[in-house]
Amino acid sequence: MGSDSMTQAVFTNLSQIRRVRLARRGARSSSGFTLIEMLVVLGIIGLIVGLVGPRVLSYLSDAKVKTAQIQIENIASSLDLFYLDTGRYPSTEEGLGALVQRPHDASAWNGPYLKSNSVPKDPWGHPYIYRSPGQNGPYDIGSVGPEGHEGGRVTVTRSRDAGAR
Repeated sequence: MGSDSMTQAVFTNLSQIRRVRLARRGARSSSGFTLIEMLVVLGIIGLIVGLVGPRVLSYLSDAKVKTAQIQIENIASSLDLFYLDTGRYPSTEEGLGALVQRPHDASAWNGPYLKSNSVPKDPWGHPYIYRSPGQNGPYDIGSVGPEGHEGGRVTVTRSRDAGAR
């Protein structure tokens, strides 16, 4: 084998190696996304979440307030049934527990007056506030809202004679 044929064989092998490497690089670059493409997609998703997120959160807080109002109305109906049977509303000391467990001095108690056999908590996980006699009627019932204390930003109350506020 002469030096020309040997040189030609080496060049042929090198060109084949280059073709294989280029083919591998091309396959690698076309099979996935570049970093820039991924960053653009993440940026678009971030913008969408930034615009839609606050609106969804406001719907959730409005839904919790409405849920509290509905639960308070249900409890108020149960208090009225308690009144029809016993001739009085539960005292503040007896609390809303008197709707699910007979008070010691209620002989005509016909309960439990709540379907769940337990007093529900408000949508934020706090117990409902009950006072009898109330400020505007025979009783007041309310929720302290998400902050967990009276006088917070969001409170839901109902007095027997004043309706929902």
